[in-house]
Amino acid sequence: MAKVSIGLRGWRFEESEVFTEDGEFKPLDEIPEEPRERLVRLTYLVEEPCDACYLEHGDEHIERCAPAAIVYGEPGDELLLCDDHEADFLYWYREAGGKAHRGDPDFREQFHDWFANGGRAPDAYGGLDHVETDPDTLPAPPGPEEVHQRVNESFEGRTIDLRDDRDEETGDDEDLDLDDVDLGTDYPSR
Repeated sequence: MAKVSIGLRGWRFEESEVFTEDGEFKPLDEIPEEPRERLVRLTYLVEEPCDACYLEHGDEHIERCAPAAIVYGEPGDELLLCDDHEADFLYWYREAGGKAHRGDPDFREQFHDWFANGGRAPDAYGGLDHVETDPDTLPAPPGPEEVHQRVNESFEGRTIDLRDDRDEETGDDEDLDLDDVDLGTDYPSR
C-alpha cells in the first residue's frame, strides 16, 4: 500500500497501518503508536491557522490568517503552514540552516524566530509539487470527540475521586497517598 497524507499534507501514513481493507479508519488501539499519535494530534490541528500568517497578523486580525494546509515537525512541536508560506519554510529548511534543527524540541520556534525577523524565500523559490490522487476518496479522520470517546472506551482502569477517600467502584474508604502524585505536570497545548 502507499503512503498518504490525512487532513493536512506533510505527515504521511502507511495506508495499511491506519485503514482497514474496507477503507475505514482502524480502531485506535490497532494503529501503531507513532502513526496513532500523529493521527490523534491531526484532529486538533486541521482547523488551526498557518503559523506564518499568525506571526504576520496576530490575534487582532486572525481572520486574515489562512487555514493550515501543511504540517511539518513532530507532534507537539509541529509547524503549520498555508500553501503561500510553504516556500518560506522550505527555503529556511534547505537554504537558511533550518535542517540543523530537525528533531529538536525548538524546531518550530527556530522557524518562528527566522520568519519574525524578516526571513522569507526569494520570489522565484519554488515549493514542493504535491500529488493529490482523488483526496475525496479518503474517509474523514475522526474528530476530537470521537478520538476522546475511543480512548475512553479502551480505558480499563478505575476512577478515583481525589476529593473523597472512598473507592468509587467498591464504596470502601481507603487512605490515598498523594505524595507520589505530580499535580504540577504541564501538558502540551496548542
